[in-house]
Parts: sequence; C-alpha cells; structure tokens
Amino acid sequence: MDYRNHRLRDPQICNGQPVVKGTRVTVKTVLASLTEGASIAEILADYPTLKEGDVRAVIAFAAASASEDLLVLAHA
Repeated sequence: MDYRNHRLRDPQICNGQPVVKGTRVTVKTVLASLTEGASIAEILADYPTLKEGDVRAVIAFAAASASEDLLVLAHA
C-alpha cells in the first residue's frame, strides 16, 4: 500500500501536522486510537470522514517510518 496517496501535510491544515488527505484527522490521532486498542471499525465510527483504506495507510506509514528508523539505528 502506498500510504503517500492518503497523507497530506499542509501548513494551512492542523498547523502542518500530517493528516489523512481530505480530512482534518491527524495521523497522530489515528495512531493514538490504535495504541489505545481501538479497532479499525471503532476508528471509522469515531471519525466518519475516514475510510478503512485511510486507517490502513496510517498503519503502513507508521511501519515504514519504524523501518527507516531501525535501518538508521542498525548502521549507527
């Protein structure tokens, strides 16, 4: 999944925090909900502007970010 199609960073939206494209829901908000144990269905109910693919894209973004950080640490 190419999460970049779902993510947007615009200084005019949520002070430039990454958001799900077409919404004002931040990536951080979705990740916090997942961390608290919310299911995708619960997140969709809480944020009706999101679609399942949006939540999965946030997860893919987090996985890619973690992978990049792990590569940097392995070479340090």
